[in-house]
Amino acid sequence: MNKSLSPVGMPPPFAKYAHGVAVPAGSRFVFTSGQLGIDAAGQIPASTFAQAQLCFANCAAILEAAGMSAADVVRINAFVTDRTHMADYMAARDLFTAGCTQLPASTLVIVAGFTRPEFTVEVEVTAAKAP
Repeated sequence: MNKSLSPVGMPPPFAKYAHGVAVPAGSRFVFTSGQLGIDAAGQIPASTFAQAQLCFANCAAILEAAGMSAADVVRINAFVTDRTHMADYMAARDLFTAGCTQLPASTLVIVAGFTRPEFTVEVEVTAAKAP
């Protein structure tokens, strides 16, 4: 089982994530590409929260195809186009990881933009599962 790491002597994480995650030897990994907030019909919601929910839904579908779930995620990398989008992204992330007994490591970066100006968030995950 993956193990969240928050060493003594470090400040606690700023939100619901772990400083690090230990993965057991022999685990199988899945790496997603960055997922954007676009649905199967090509629609892009206006809100960052709705876009982030689509990003995580797409990540969940990829994980499911590999026999994994949010519980197996060890790292989340996310990108938003402005600080004002951070809270909506974090709310969607917290919904995605709700119920997970081990929280993943998580990084959030503010970027200048994506391939289309409508996009405000992109998310990629790494998951690991012991055999």
